[in-house]
Amino acid sequence: MGATVKAPLSGQEVAKHNSRESCWIIVHGNVYDVTEFLDDHPGGSKIILKYAGKDATAEYDPIHPPNAITDNLPPEKHLGPVDLGTVQKVEVKITDEEKARLERFKSRPPLSEILNLHDFEAIARRVMPEKAWAYYSSAADDEITLRENHAAYHRIWFRPRILRDVTHVDFSTSILGHRTSMPIYITATALGKLGHPDGELNLTRAAAKHNIIQMIPTLASCAFDEIVDNAQPGQVQFLQLYVNKDRAITKRLVQHAELRGIKGLFITVDAPQLGRREKDMRMKFEAEDPAEVSKNDKQGEVDRSQGAARAISSFIDPGLQWSDLKWFKSITKNLIAVPLILKGVQCWEDALEAYDQGMAGVVLSNHGGRQLDFAKSGVEILIEVVEKLGEKRGLSFPNEKFQLFVDGGVRRATDVLKAVALGATAVGIGRPFLYAFSSYGQEGVDAALTILHDEFEMNMRLIGARTIKEVVRGMVDASNIHTHTVAVPEDSLYRLNYEIMQSAQLRESKSKL
Repeated sequence: MGATVKAPLSGQEVAKHNSRESCWIIVHGNVYDVTEFLDDHPGGSKIILKYAGKDATAEYDPIHPPNAITDNLPPEKHLGPVDLGTVQKVEVKITDEEKARLERFKSRPPLSEILNLHDFEAIARRVMPEKAWAYYSSAADDEITLRENHAAYHRIWFRPRILRDVTHVDFSTSILGHRTSMPIYITATALGKLGHPDGELNLTRAAAKHNIIQMIPTLASCAFDEIVDNAQPGQVQFLQLYVNKDRAITKRLVQHAELRGIKGLFITVDAPQLGRREKDMRMKFEAEDPAEVSKNDKQGEVDRSQGAARAISSFIDPGLQWSDLKWFKSITKNLIAVPLILKGVQCWEDALEAYDQGMAGVVLSNHGGRQLDFAKSGVEILIEVVEKLGEKRGLSFPNEKFQLFVDGGVRRATDVLKAVALGATAVGIGRPFLYAFSSYGQEGVDAALTILHDEFEMNMRLIGARTIKEVVRGMVDASNIHTHTVAVPEDSLYRLNYEIMQSAQLRESKSKL
């Protein structure tokens, strides 16, 4: 005889478990007992208790990877399916602020009026939910590095070559042996569904259309397999990896990714602890009712201090070290098919160590300014890495066997061409594509990539380069890159989009008179 099939739970039964003493929630049609997890939830217990005995899927989806609940709860807390026809619908109250936001969304200009990547950011800032904007746009501490990532490119000037036949220019290249139409890739950014219901799938589909490589984030809102399944035949995808404290989970993910045809594993090495992203943190404070939190937090168990970012990152292993790289090599069957790259290298000494340990390359990055404030920009690090690895190991760049990538602050094709001239194989772009799909969906990402394509074509001609191989060191003057006080003309588009950080505010109080 086969096993007895358990009848679905009724919505009425689930609804009884609506308190701190017994808390059940519904996610994707399944019931989970989260009573013992309440005080461990990185986002605090209040948001779970809000949905106790109810369907929490709509709240859960945008800020959790799909498997977060199944991975973090023991199997005995998975109570089985629910009869969705019996579940009471959660009444969604639309606030005046949300009504105003939806009106602004209707007032978006047509895509034909979006002329550059800055424009997507300007529109996204006005039409995104505040919590989503705070998560995407925030950076560490005083956000100096966030702004330096962009400003660093302003200290690099072109030295164009003239009288070359630039009738035809070709800016395609190869990244880890795979062809791409431009020397860029879509770098990993978490929680795509905060900006759009299709989340990272907007990027997958646009990347296929434009022959650009997408790096899938560990903390995607969409399931890893869903993103891979939406790729076109032959479409190249990389995986960004946060290393879990439970190495068995990391091993399963890496081996599954290899099985699904992932072409590069980018191991994040700059996040042993989460940076303080105060815009995100402040949004989290404002989302909580202080009296209610105090009531539910009698022993100070609830950590609300990190906003959306904290809610998804508590599993990351701070004990990751150089000796672990041997283990990563051992769990991948084919290092040629799935090369290993360290993402978040911030000095030449570590780039040299990565080369000596047999990595296929490094991403010179400070995590989009979201980790250590006053970390140098990727493009500044690039210059010292190229110089020192040439001096110490006789390497020249770009280099097929050890590839250098840069990300952070890129808004123009000219930024990318500067990095390529300085030795980068390609440049990662993240936030601008988030802003594009948050404002306009997949069509926004299509438009952003078209804008970059047109900028590459024009600027390749203007610097006198017919192919990416002709974009060489002599075409740029980076002599001021290390001078952090140099005055350059202001980039007003970037400045207008930058949201000034806020200080603590007095709470509004009603007069007792």
